[in-house]
Amino acid sequence: MKLEPIIISLLDTDLYKFNMNQVIFHKHTDLNGEYFFKCRNEDIVFTQEMLEEINAQIDHLCRLRFKKEELDYLRSIRFIKSDYVEFLRLWHPIREYVTTGLTEDGQLTVVVNGPLFSAMQFEIYLLEIINEVYFRMQYDYEQLRKSAETRLDAKIRGFQDGTYTFNFAEFGCRRRLSRQWEDVVIHRLTTETKNCVGTSNVYFAKKYGIKPIGTYAHEFVQMYQGIDSIPLAYTNHYAMQDWYAEYDGDNGTALTDTLTTDLFLMDFNRSMVNNYTGVRHDSGDPYEWGEKILAHYAHYGVDPKHKQLLFSDSLDFDRAQHLYEHFKDRIKVAFGIGTFCSNDTCEAPLNIVIKLQYVNGRPVAKLSDVPGKAMCQDDAYLDYLRNSVEFRLNRERDY
Repeated sequence: MKLEPIIISLLDTDLYKFNMNQVIFHKHTDLNGEYFFKCRNEDIVFTQEMLEEINAQIDHLCRLRFKKEELDYLRSIRFIKSDYVEFLRLWHPIREYVTTGLTEDGQLTVVVNGPLFSAMQFEIYLLEIINEVYFRMQYDYEQLRKSAETRLDAKIRGFQDGTYTFNFAEFGCRRRLSRQWEDVVIHRLTTETKNCVGTSNVYFAKKYGIKPIGTYAHEFVQMYQGIDSIPLAYTNHYAMQDWYAEYDGDNGTALTDTLTTDLFLMDFNRSMVNNYTGVRHDSGDPYEWGEKILAHYAHYGVDPKHKQLLFSDSLDFDRAQHLYEHFKDRIKVAFGIGTFCSNDTCEAPLNIVIKLQYVNGRPVAKLSDVPGKAMCQDDAYLDYLRNSVEFRLNRERDY
């Protein structure tokens, strides 16, 4: 079974990939990154035929180049700089950076290893490829598509009849059923409701003239763990400092949970609170997190109605509506909703990730606010990182 090309444009990725990559291009071109794939679902088996199709799709991806109109579009985004766009004119995915394989029990292995500014760009493309290959070759795709259409109809009715009243962005490209289905989802949500205000997918933002949305991901903070001169428990500080220097207060939503929100808040001082427009939630109890952020703003005397909470952790529309009702009168509330938009079918979606694990040969990790989300190739390093975080939390709480 041979599939049509899954990736047809290098814009078919999340905006935050370009955002993070621009900072790396300007400040950290000396870093090398190594990424590893993981499927968190149990009992998922990939076949040799699937692996061959995944490899063929990666081959196709690496033949793509940015087109002039795509570069012009990136240049039109207010915080993307011309020198970075000129770099992208020369850049393309390099096939030799990606290694794939199958274990004896059918577990897919994928490793990306290369200069960080190049290796990091593979994540979304590869997840899009892997997910679509799996669902097209494992199931009856037309049956999945029909069930997705029925569910999408119901979601749209929920906005039209007032069941759902919040605004959100579509964040679904990494685990979408297919590129064609994400296209339908974005088009219908943006034309049949007034509530979908944009998408993280740059390709579809360009196609439909809607807002591309995104700031940075965990890997951006993680990469600072691989820089010798930076203490592990202070990586949030250096990441936010570089981000602010790059964007001068624009594009300013900070991700809180790479090394736990409690540690993040130690570096989210008066200056950073004022510099950043808001914060993003991606793990842990969202209500507890939101109250903690509100208390932090109150500590610095900041009116939270000028700030924003962005929720993006495994949301569906009912959860989002409840969060909206809880916080809407105290602070701006926004949502990024992914798999529930782009791969809600009669079959359970895959929970697949590709995570940065080494920078310049040194292990890096995300701790998050949920211990089970930690992913690290080096258990000793993970323990050391936890101890470093705990040491700083305990020491500075005493002052």
